[in-house]
Amino acid sequence: MSASRTGRKLYRTEREKEIFQVTIAGGVINTVLLVFKFVAGITARSSAMTADAVHSLSDFITDIVVLIFVRISGRPQDKSHDYGHGKFETLASTAIGIALLAVAIGIIVSGAGKVSAWLHGESLEKPGTLAFWAALISIILKEFTYRFTIAAGKKLDSQALKANAWHHRSDAFSSLGTAAGIGCAVLLGDRWTVLDPIASIVVGAFIVKVSLGLMKDGIDELTESSLPDEVENEIIATASSIPDVVEPHHLKTRRIGNSYAIELHVRMDGRISLSEAHDRASQIENELRKKYGEGTHVSIHMEPVGQRTPSQEKSS
Repeated sequence: MSASRTGRKLYRTEREKEIFQVTIAGGVINTVLLVFKFVAGITARSSAMTADAVHSLSDFITDIVVLIFVRISGRPQDKSHDYGHGKFETLASTAIGIALLAVAIGIIVSGAGKVSAWLHGESLEKPGTLAFWAALISIILKEFTYRFTIAAGKKLDSQALKANAWHHRSDAFSSLGTAAGIGCAVLLGDRWTVLDPIASIVVGAFIVKVSLGLMKDGIDELTESSLPDEVENEIIATASSIPDVVEPHHLKTRRIGNSYAIELHVRMDGRISLSEAHDRASQIENELRKKYGEGTHVSIHMEPVGQRTPSQEKSS
């Protein structure tokens, strides 16, 4: 096995290990909050807190999804997957977005039903203070979980970790809205108990926005969307910086999990040797891998310019 392949394998192993550690830490926090919120929501008779507990349940499920899919995405390329298994991680982040959307719709429908009942004269139960304290604790713990998860996601360039981090933050915002609704319902009296389900609707709307953003990112990658213009311009500039390389063109790019795939045509002096042309192409590949990671897939097509024709060779 070559040194570069060994390095890529070690990188995948360490990266996978870090993703697992971060996800498990978040999973432990989610499990504690899940139980606490359900107990608080039921005993304190708060629809907003019960909805928040359901949201935490979705967090717990998505932690499991990340663990499973990142394990698969860390596998090296094989006969059936020439470009590796990176898109399984993208599939995980898309699944998280779908799960978030389903949770949001459920929260909105439940809250709207209670508001409708209140508008038709039905009295709503006043939530207890336990639900309010549960919401405050959730805000603190989930914001903390978001911060260490998003930091790891950026460091490891993991779409699944980033998606899961936003799931944690959406839960923090969910609890923020829950705390506001429950607090007002508790402090302002029976006439304002409707603020509890209203808070759950507002939280649900926010979660819809977050989920649609996550789904868009995942779908863009799964449908082979190109890399951003600034990245493609950087690739062209990198190729152009290599001696004897001119007019990089026909650039095609895409993401494969946390890696880039780059296809590029370049022109070189047709009078240089094949060995020299190969060295130039290898320099481009090495520079791109230094910039975007050892797992970057690079394909260079070389085209000759200024090549002497057979008639020119005979006349010389």
